[in-house]
Amino acid sequence: MAGGPLPAPAEKAAAVRDMFDRIAPGYDRMNGLMTAGFDRAWRRAVIELAAVGPGDRVVDVACGTGDLGLLATTVGASVVGVDFSAPMLEIAAGRGLGGRLSRADALELPVANACADAVTCGFALRNFVSIPPFLAEAGRVLKPGGRIVLLEVATPTNALVRFCHQVYFNRVVPLLGALLAEREAYTYLPHSVVYLPTTVELLEMLAAAGFERTGARRLGSGGIQLVYGRRRS
Repeated sequence: MAGGPLPAPAEKAAAVRDMFDRIAPGYDRMNGLMTAGFDRAWRRAVIELAAVGPGDRVVDVACGTGDLGLLATTVGASVVGVDFSAPMLEIAAGRGLGGRLSRADALELPVANACADAVTCGFALRNFVSIPPFLAEAGRVLKPGGRIVLLEVATPTNALVRFCHQVYFNRVVPLLGALLAEREAYTYLPHSVVYLPTTVELLEMLAAAGFERTGARRLGSGGIQLVYGRRRS
């Protein structure tokens, strides 16, 4: 991403993978700082909305260091974590997910058809080369009636909150990144929102991929969203 905060389309997958490889050691600390610790509550909301319970099989896509997967295991689920960053997966393995991890692309999940009860994905949609193929893959691996929950950023609707959100996201986050991690990576983060469709568009994509009972829920004063649905029977 030397030419700017956003990579060229043909270079996006490799550039984003390299970025996450570099920031993996400090990734969890930065998440905690950027969100004032609220990211833990948002991830718990994913597990609750996905109705994950004992005996369920969960595929956590772009699992990173394993936060969502570990939460799913605490309620008795079996987890398969998929990510394309080896350093991220190494950290997830060290936290206890071990043999439940697979290094792979989100658009080609190494999981059998109709084997999962839930698919989760946290803060990763804007990093994918294309979102519809990922949703198609999620539909493929889910059982009929299986749940998908996507945790992502959003633009607050309240004007004052939106202004404060934009100042923090566009100015404070890159500064924190420069001081504590890597300026380039945490400059990419706010700019990458341009890759994210609107909530309405995401819901339309879910429907086109074979999901029903779709919806969205706002968290964090409107700056965070949960987008969800069920695999059509």
